[in-house]
Amino acid sequence: MSAQPATAQAVAPQTRTVTTPVQISMETYRLRNGLNVILSRDTSVPVVAVNLWYHVGSGDEEPGRTGFAHLFEHMMFQGSENVGDDEHFRLIQEAGGTLNGSTNTDRTNYFQAVPSNFLERVLWQEADRMALLLPAMTQEKLDNQRSVVQNERRQNYDNAPYGLAFETLAATLYPSGHPYSWTTIGSLDDLNAASMEDVQSFFRTYYAPNNASLAIVGDFDPAQAKRWVERYFGGIDSGPAIERPRPEPVRLTEERRVVLEDRVQLPRLYITWPSVAQYEAGDADLNVLANVLASGRSSRLYQRLVYQEQVAQFVTANQSSRPLAGQFGITVQARPGVDLTRVLEIVDEELARLLSEPPTDREIEGALNNFEAGFIQRMQTNLGRADQLNAYATFTGDPAYIEQDYARYAAVTPATVQDTARRYLVPNRVLLSVVPSGQTQLQASR
Repeated sequence: MSAQPATAQAVAPQTRTVTTPVQISMETYRLRNGLNVILSRDTSVPVVAVNLWYHVGSGDEEPGRTGFAHLFEHMMFQGSENVGDDEHFRLIQEAGGTLNGSTNTDRTNYFQAVPSNFLERVLWQEADRMALLLPAMTQEKLDNQRSVVQNERRQNYDNAPYGLAFETLAATLYPSGHPYSWTTIGSLDDLNAASMEDVQSFFRTYYAPNNASLAIVGDFDPAQAKRWVERYFGGIDSGPAIERPRPEPVRLTEERRVVLEDRVQLPRLYITWPSVAQYEAGDADLNVLANVLASGRSSRLYQRLVYQEQVAQFVTANQSSRPLAGQFGITVQARPGVDLTRVLEIVDEELARLLSEPPTDREIEGALNNFEAGFIQRMQTNLGRADQLNAYATFTGDPAYIEQDYARYAAVTPATVQDTARRYLVPNRVLLSVVPSGQTQLQASR
């Protein structure tokens, strides 16, 4: 565990411009209470986006206290001392804006896009719930939102087709107690056990300016925006020092096979390996590898499984890298009645071919073109740009990290992809077979 200082010195504004893969200018600074601020002006449309990241997600929770980060995402829309119950949505929508929030393992974000003349309103509302949510919190609100989250879990996990697959994968791939061994939604038991004191303590620890990054992107006057940021956020006290989890790298000592019977019509196979964390060496190569294997109809696994052998309806592959760990996964949706053992055999044959024959230059070029397009698309809207700048600021300390991020892919070659595949796509992995109830004979087995 490592501690983050509870207070920080103000950092004077710095102006940066990046040109690759897109041109973006930004100004960054930090308030005395530790709030990181990013300003990026674009006057092409009279709209401004406000994106506020708190560096807290389900990975900051503890066993027995899961689901708190996501529960708080809901609580933040239930009113603060100067904003009435459920008024946050109404005030933004009446101004012609859009808003929402989201939670993952490593951050919680709140975002709004409004006509430029409503920027001050948004900043005031965000500051009010950062500083004054607890005075307006009641047991009734907590119980109500706890019920909403529990229903969300039932709808999206417990009662959804294949809904428990990722929870099962997380518990199988990561050791007990690892920050990624549970899902963001949390467990029903933990949510039921959450007391008002537990929730208030969680807020005081993580919902503080020194644990937040504020991005303002779009059509606005930077000088005026700075005055509003200081007026509404400058007087909020810093929070306590934060202990960040520092888990050991995940290493499997054997292949782990799990069978999950579900109320589904078609069997599905999940193959997952521990890989590298976000931005670490090999991360970009694994992203490119996933693209080569299963992105588009011309990809290797799609051609083999869907077109040639006709045993699958679809196949996907992805490198899911997060700040504390990464995982590489392949998912295959089989056709009716297809034995997942055959599916696994074909996947393993294609992986063996990759390890002996590197991807072609054309495959690598196609993947890199896709990633370049992705970089550009993420930066096309004010909301997308604000979120990406906050992501870089929170996880790398540099909101202009897009240049280094993009450069990682320029260094990818067929040889580096093959070498990375040999290092991480090893026999020790997790195989999860999700099969229709009563049809365990369809599981992947040797």
